Amino acid sequence: MYSSSLADAPQIREPLHVPVAHLIRGGVIEGIHYGSVAVLGADGTPVFQLGDIEAAFYPRSAVKPLQAVAMVRAGLPLDGDLLSLAAASHSGEEVHLEGTRRILGLAGLTEDDLRNVPDLPFDPAVRDAWIRADRGPSRLAQNCSGKHAAMLYTCKLNGWSLEDYLDPGHPLQKAIAEIVEDLTGQRIARVTVDGCGAPLFSLSLHGLARAAARITSAPPGTPEARVADAMRDHAEMASGSGRDVAALMRAVPGLLAKDGFEGVQVAALPDGRAIAVKIADGANRARIPVAAAALARARVDPSLLTAFAGEPLLGGGAPVGEVRPVRALDPVTTG
Repeated sequence: MYSSSLADAPQIREPLHVPVAHLIRGGVIEGIHYGSVAVLGADGTPVFQLGDIEAAFYPRSAVKPLQAVAMVRAGLPLDGDLLSLAAASHSGEEVHLEGTRRILGLAGLTEDDLRNVPDLPFDPAVRDAWIRADRGPSRLAQNCSGKHAAMLYTCKLNGWSLEDYLDPGHPLQKAIAEIVEDLTGQRIARVTVDGCGAPLFSLSLHGLARAAARITSAPPGTPEARVADAMRDHAEMASGSGRDVAALMRAVPGLLAKDGFEGVQVAALPDGRAIAVKIADGANRARIPVAAAALARARVDPSLLTAFAGEPLLGGGAPVGEVRPVRALDPVTTG
């Protein structure tokens, strides 16, 4: 445990977001993405920020590493690829489905025990193949199924009830909430329901970055280090073979990164440097370019981040522009 004294919950208010990226077409700013960015130094203090990093927001799936830490602390014995899958927003590839079946098998359970919402695979190509095969939505294919299987396994090991494992008052969810507060260093502002049906906790962007830093800088063998190692060593299990977040972890040595719906990205390095990004309009196209710029601000070598500048904006099939982070996010240069 990090501290018995938690900061107050972040304030629930309209976040004071600011421009974080421009949509440039033909040299003209066609659109502006607003948002907020937190960059923490190795000592855990903010070294750079844009917008509002203290207002309450929902981190969506970027909270999954914290949930995985909580489950490992509660006795979940997974490591490696299966622990990475427990923290995943997976693409629905066969390796993800088989991994989820393996977790359920270890618990003596089946897909029928899952309580996440049925869905099609997240990856567009996998989804198209799924539809061509005349397969419908399933709980196994939904991108959170690995986490839900791990939740069930944790409950089975602790003798907790299975049918209501998503209830915020369930022992599992109460244990997760406690660890979320421990890692973020602040009380939860509000609890709602995420898209998959699991409880979702409202944090601050600052708190999310601090939690990621605590996970990546934890001593070897701790639940935090086990989760970080699993996700870094098996990045494709935590996302998918073609996902930008997996490529980002492969590109930057030691980096742990996790994305979330509605334009959320968190990433942290073993020495405690961390970034967290929220794109106000939820636009996925601005998430990775802004996150890459934030990592450069955290003194990650910019040459490692060139592949994450964002996809080109096309006109007539040819590149005519880009999503460009605002100049305030340019790396600091020293003479």
